[in-house]
Amino acid sequence: MAQPEDAEAERQKALQQRMRALQAEQQKRMAIKKYLTVGAYERLMNVRVANFELYSQLVNMLLATAQNQGISGQINEEQLKQILGRLTYKKESTIEFKHK
Repeated sequence: MAQPEDAEAERQKALQQRMRALQAEQQKRMAIKKYLTVGAYERLMNVRVANFELYSQLVNMLLATAQNQGISGQINEEQLKQILGRLTYKKESTIEFKHK
């Protein structure tokens, strides 16, 4: 059986990990905000609520692009929608019927 001290240490460790994750998320949001217009940032936050994995992928891609190539100017909402479209594009499947 786990000792109460061990359980408390586990809780403290989990809390510290969660705090570090929240701080990293806040730093990413602050960094990405420089590259987006207000409308684009609001759309990005909506994506964050709806699909966190897509949000993470998009933020990481934008930050990598900014670091490697530099983003000239700010990305507006329409440009962000185009980027989202490219990230979420899936070729539509078709059903073919072959008659004998």
